[in-house]
Amino acid sequence: MNLIFVVIIILIALAFDYTNGLHDAANSIATIVSTRVLTPRQAVAWAAFFNFVAFLIFGTAVAATIGKGLIDISLVTPKVIFGGLLGAISWNLFTWYLGLPTSSSHALIGGYAGAAIVKGGFGVIIASGWIKTLVFLVLAPGIGLVLGLLFMVITMWMVRNRRPAVITKWSRRFQLVSAALYSLGHGGNDAQKTMGIITSLLVTAGFLKSFHVPLWVVLSAHTAIALGTLSGGWRIVKTMGQKITKLRPLDGFCAETASAISIFVATALGAPVSTTHVITGAISGVGAAKRISAVRWDITVRIVWAWLLTIPGAALVGGAVYLLVKTIS
Repeated sequence: MNLIFVVIIILIALAFDYTNGLHDAANSIATIVSTRVLTPRQAVAWAAFFNFVAFLIFGTAVAATIGKGLIDISLVTPKVIFGGLLGAISWNLFTWYLGLPTSSSHALIGGYAGAAIVKGGFGVIIASGWIKTLVFLVLAPGIGLVLGLLFMVITMWMVRNRRPAVITKWSRRFQLVSAALYSLGHGGNDAQKTMGIITSLLVTAGFLKSFHVPLWVVLSAHTAIALGTLSGGWRIVKTMGQKITKLRPLDGFCAETASAISIFVATALGAPVSTTHVITGAISGVGAAKRISAVRWDITVRIVWAWLLTIPGAALVGGAVYLLVKTIS
């Protein structure tokens, strides 16, 4: 396999990782910026740091699921990975431009699957891996919502006799911790998706004899997603931080803590969940704990429609790119 082509695909994979951080930066910082605990510049630096150091805590189980658990790697070629990545990046940039907090996870697996199916038919799909992945992707917003609602109810009961000024003071401090935990979870789960793709590429191109994630791939993926987070995702910040429901520091703490716990569990189980889904569900749950009307359900429904369209949309683009590359090469 042409080494230059492999290097180009690796750079494209890291570019996807960068757009993942860019796209999902809003998820990491929206609540803490909207509650004015940190300025936008402080918030992206805080989130990016914890995105990067997540590799010290989490393993590579999610990378293994993405890299060899969804598509029969024996039927994958570098051109398939190339098409899948461009499909995912195109969808990420399109929804970022529209200000929609869609799932980079959906975009990646959709683009990858679309290119692989066009190349080898539906037989390339590994059903067991997709069942686990899709179950977690579907359950993620519900888990986030329930935990956000539960944490909010418990927290409000615990502080019911406290003065508002005291509640705000301590909520702002705790939100620094919850934002850090969420960013750890985000980096730990999402960076592994790119690791899985790059490692699959190295196996299919003959540079690795078996599937194992090299350290340089781990560090490259975490660096790319952290740099993307530093670039910010300002269009989506407004949607996540204020349009779904108005947030206070206490609300932000509950939403981020609920999200972090959900993501930590999924990452430990090797499930590539959508961090976007989780935080959106948690914010909705926090708002619903105050009153159902506090949540802009029309905005939430719009976001859900974007989620549903992501896998088929990215798959179509990924398949089209693969056909184009195959035709001209």
